[in-house]
Amino acid sequence: MSYSHFTLKEIKDKFGIQIKESVSLFSKTQPSCEVSQFLSDFLESGIPLARSIGTDKARSEFIIAPVLAEIRKIMKNKISLFSGINFNVNQNHGLSGISDFIISSSDQQLELTKPVLTVVGAKDENIKAGIPRCMAEMIASRIFNEREGNGIKYVFGCVTTGTVWKFLRYSKGVIFVDTDDYYIREINKILGILSEIMSLFIFRLTVFPHPQK
Repeated sequence: MSYSHFTLKEIKDKFGIQIKESVSLFSKTQPSCEVSQFLSDFLESGIPLARSIGTDKARSEFIIAPVLAEIRKIMKNKISLFSGINFNVNQNHGLSGISDFIISSSDQQLELTKPVLTVVGAKDENIKAGIPRCMAEMIASRIFNEREGNGIKYVFGCVTTGTVWKFLRYSKGVIFVDTDDYYIREINKILGILSEIMSLFIFRLTVFPHPQK
């Protein structure tokens, strides 16, 4: 078993997780991040190219990866970005496999040390189908951080087609699934959310905005 084989029922039954869906995690986040000219130009050609090719790999390469690389630049390289790595945390519980993307709140790029955001590319552009896998990777990230004793108490997740982004948050046995979807035309908002998430860890903020019903 691997991350991609989990169902919502297995997430709840195997790990005792509560899932809450009627919350808006980032409704108050301001689109404060300006899009660099490089990213703007890249997406202008990358989005239609990815749509024309029509594969998960194309969406990952021409939309998702450039956006995540941009947030690393915005955070002045104080975070690290990993793509396509083996993330084997507990094979007995199925918490193993290849992760699409993981962002760590450490600037160490040679080794994953503080996973705080897992990003799953939605297969066949199906956001809903990617949510259980994302949750499994979030649980694995929490276990990883507990083993490392790095003090990280919560983690975030995102399922995206490249053009649509849905965020999740996991803490204290509860996974919140954002009611809102964010679209690539709102790239400032998406970057603002990613920046807010990473700032919680980089600047050691202790208060996270309470989910809005």
